[in-house]
Amino acid sequence: MILRRTKLRNTLPAALIFFLLPLLLFPLTCQAETAEEKGLAIATEADRRDSGFKDLTAEMLMLLRNRHGQESRRAMRYRVLEVENDGDMSLTIFDSPLDVKGTAFLNYTHKVGDDDQWLYLPALKRVKRISSRNKSGSFMGSEFSYEDISSQEVEKYTYKWLRDEPCASLECHVVERYPVDRKNSGYRRQVAWIDKEEFRTWKVEYFDRKNSLLKTLSISGFEKHNGRFWRAAELHMVNHQTGKSTVLQFANFRFGTGLSAADFSKNSLKRAK
Repeated sequence: MILRRTKLRNTLPAALIFFLLPLLLFPLTCQAETAEEKGLAIATEADRRDSGFKDLTAEMLMLLRNRHGQESRRAMRYRVLEVENDGDMSLTIFDSPLDVKGTAFLNYTHKVGDDDQWLYLPALKRVKRISSRNKSGSFMGSEFSYEDISSQEVEKYTYKWLRDEPCASLECHVVERYPVDRKNSGYRRQVAWIDKEEFRTWKVEYFDRKNSLLKTLSISGFEKHNGRFWRAAELHMVNHQTGKSTVLQFANFRFGTGLSAADFSKNSLKRAK
């Protein structure tokens, strides 16, 4: 009898663990990251890694190609100011050809609510405000919309992680994002390929409101600046529905040039040089 009781006492804890194990693991299962939470976490980390650059300037070349391969070029300059607790301010100035020289585009991106955008047309000598209802409109005849050239603030979208897969020589997160402002957005959804190593976006597919593939953005030529900030040398946007494409090429990035909010006022549009 003593031996039996001893054996029972020794085996009872194992039996209890067997029956309690599912209950012990249940809270961990409930805490597992959802696809939506993982998608948001990836977008947040990408944004965090790019924060803190303060300001930058760059030279840009825009190549416009029609479906027949005919090409036109536009030379521009680009300035960006990082704004604490809000989206970035940016100013794009056209230098050539003559028919667009002096045109300037000013953009205030906001984390929440509509962005503020203005276009200065030197031929008319007037500043035109871009309506939030026109964010899907073409930017200066290119395949980039006003929505595309705004800084992509995390709060502008909701997210869903789809899968991980190879992209080029890297491994990428594939994340779907949905515009919060569905009423004015030109897209129903976007799918982005973001590498796991540095959280750089390499490709974005844009789907129109009917959920048909509209455009694909391919990003290449990344270089690290100031030992931290990655910037691409080329953005290539292809419109699958029209056969047109636009390439933006960047050069001569400079960070920390001392720009201030005064350099991004509406009055600065007319005197931009």
